Amino acid sequence: METTLTVADVQALGNKILANLEKVIVGKRQVLELTLIGLMCQGHILIEDVPGVGKTMLARALAKSLGCTFNRIQFTPDMLPSDVTGVSMFNQVSRDFEYRPGPIMAQVILTDEINRATPKTQSALLEAMEERQVTVDGKTHPLPRPFLVMATQNPIEYEGTFPLPEAQLDRFLLRIRLGYPSLDDEIKIMGDQQFQHPINTIEPVVSLDELTAMQEAVKQVFVSPAVKRYIVELTRATRENQDVYLGASPRGSLGLFRAGQVRAAIEGRDYVLPDDIKALADFVLSHRIVINPAARLKNLTSAQIVKEIVHNLPVPGGLLSKA
Repeated sequence: METTLTVADVQALGNKILANLEKVIVGKRQVLELTLIGLMCQGHILIEDVPGVGKTMLARALAKSLGCTFNRIQFTPDMLPSDVTGVSMFNQVSRDFEYRPGPIMAQVILTDEINRATPKTQSALLEAMEERQVTVDGKTHPLPRPFLVMATQNPIEYEGTFPLPEAQLDRFLLRIRLGYPSLDDEIKIMGDQQFQHPINTIEPVVSLDELTAMQEAVKQVFVSPAVKRYIVELTRATRENQDVYLGASPRGSLGLFRAGQVRAAIEGRDYVLPDDIKALADFVLSHRIVINPAARLKNLTSAQIVKEIVHNLPVPGGLLSKA
């Protein structure tokens, strides 16, 4: 029997997940909210940050908060696609080939240093991320639900790395950065971990049935025609910008639309505001943009371009909520 949740239910359950995550990840409420948005949109998250700021702990804490299975895949240049998806092996007893699942067969996947793998191995993730399935020796195997990929890459160290192609970057709903903690937060982290890591003490706070109900409930959040137009105008502006070689795809518009619905729901609203879209634009669109060489010489970043577009584009007024 399916459970129908109200926006208030979604907000309450979302706050339970966030409170649990905050026991492990200190002082990063915005990042945790973005992670929750990615989960409820059934999207994937790219975490671009330096080592040691809690990327792995964030993925583990999320999996434990939901009671999900968790696997960590450490990408290296010598990895093969079969190291991710699994292999078919001949069974001497049954005299037939049987599928031996790879580490991708879990509900929350942390792909660590994804840009260290070769393009061939990176491409093994494409089908899994988009189709929620893997194909090995011509046979298709569905992935468990929910399925969330949290990929990390180090923005500083480029030696021995293979930049993610545009097609793969476009599969990620959000790109986020954890950043270093504040002085007070770093002191609190030391106190919290003096005897044991908080990750060892947290328990599931939301069932998988409740998560599925939350993912369905947020689809009912109202998005006015004016806000839909604003979303598309933002995305189209990235394609028409003189500093951009390749702008955001329609998948970027859809990502903003879905993410806006979830942000509204976790704030207790059943309608999306332009402020929701403005708050999410950088995280949803900037990694989908390829800037041209002249802009690189000016040290322009895709995030700066998106922020400029958001600043200059008129915000819609009028009726934004349900009549």
